[in-house]
Amino acid sequence: MPAEHHGPGQYQLRIRGHLDSSWTNWFEGMAVTQENDGTTSLCGPVLDQAALHGLLAKVRDIGATLIAVNLLEDPGPQNETIKA
Repeated sequence: MPAEHHGPGQYQLRIRGHLDSSWTNWFEGMAVTQENDGTTSLCGPVLDQAALHGLLAKVRDIGATLIAVNLLEDPGPQNETIKA
């Protein structure tokens, strides 16, 4: 079972097709890179899981096909206090 990750991290979203750099603002400042294999990489910091889900909803909203979501940089264990 994979470790849970709820805090900030660097993510890469890969989608089918090419988007140009004008989509950077729509995807909250993520770097938009057209790959040679016909896909687009969206890379950048994501604050938390809610922000990640927001980005995924934007991919859905433009009708793009999501290929992968990768956590590129794990900042390490989060100091979280869980209250019951």
